Amino acid sequence: MSPSASSTAGPAPRFAVVGVPGNRRVALFQDAVRAAGLPAARVVSWLDVLRGEAAFRPGQTVRMDSPGEDTEVERLLRAVGDPTRVEGTALWYARFTEAVRAVARAAAASGAVLLDDPGDVAVLFDKRLCHAVLDDAGVRVPASPTSGAAAPVVRGWADVRERMTAHGMPRAFVKLAHGSSASGVLAVETAGPGRVRATTSVERDTAGRLFNSLRVRRCTTEREVAAIVDALAPDGLHIERWLPKATQCGRAADLRVVVVAGRATHAVVRTSHSPMTNLHLGGTRGDLDEVRAAVEAAGGSWSEALALCERAAACFPDTLCVGVDLLPATGWRRFAVGEVNAFGDLLPRLTGLPDSGAEGQDTYAAQVAAVLNRARNHRATATP
Repeated sequence: MSPSASSTAGPAPRFAVVGVPGNRRVALFQDAVRAAGLPAARVVSWLDVLRGEAAFRPGQTVRMDSPGEDTEVERLLRAVGDPTRVEGTALWYARFTEAVRAVARAAAASGAVLLDDPGDVAVLFDKRLCHAVLDDAGVRVPASPTSGAAAPVVRGWADVRERMTAHGMPRAFVKLAHGSSASGVLAVETAGPGRVRATTSVERDTAGRLFNSLRVRRCTTEREVAAIVDALAPDGLHIERWLPKATQCGRAADLRVVVVAGRATHAVVRTSHSPMTNLHLGGTRGDLDEVRAAVEAAGGSWSEALALCERAAACFPDTLCVGVDLLPATGWRRFAVGEVNAFGDLLPRLTGLPDSGAEGQDTYAAQVAAVLNRARNHRATATP
């Protein structure tokens, strides 16, 4: 059970959340705040931030959440009228990171405390930068020819094909540098000149415009793959080696592991018949107990897998919570980190891992508890 405000000495934190009013993320966080015996969090909309109207109150603890699922916010960030369009992520990144910095300035001006560091957010939303940070810290990640700010820009399919060949990658994931939720992702396979296919959720209309679809489909010609990649390239692309994944019940499997205040607290298994395991693309939750058993039976270590996620999160020490995509290699003995997500905590009804300190808590309750614990520890060290 999370500690209540009445069980702590001194004033409890007062939360503000920057998000989309009425969104399920904000609602779940509000539930966690109230369950801890605290006043409801004050909601500051991303629209207010983008209009330069965001303000906070002295002493507030400010949590930023996803700006997604708001059509007007999407329009202002990406300058597209249809939120299902894929294009515009480079503009989205520039405008969103500036909005995050505006939140930080408003918080500093009022004496509020941020739970998300603007510098961390900027790295987390650029897959090329994030990959380099993890790699430099010794966190195992898929090999990439686009890692880091100094990597050559990918201008289109010809560059993708050349880099895959030069780096011995017959199979690779091609991702939007600033994409999320598998938007614009292609799982590309090559087998000699002209033999190319890709799995993706991107659909291209007759005018060449790209749209996100909930249907994963197969592109079977190089011409079709090249057309999509060439259309994506102006927004920035990241290429990673496609690591063969372990399977559960005949389906490719990976894990989303939530790390709160440096500790892996929640994990969900995602399985799919396609290379993309995202639940909104037809992926399904797998059996975590079976994963732990498979890891130990293979001579691996589940605790070391969680420790790898914690090492990845430690690369972003000024951000309270991240979601780590953990990739199990075939055989379940080895793991790599695919991505680290700033807003990767939307796992409704999932309670904490055994011995995590978050048993019985969802991801939002674990974050509230971590802030309360931090406040108690601060008061204890400040008391003469």
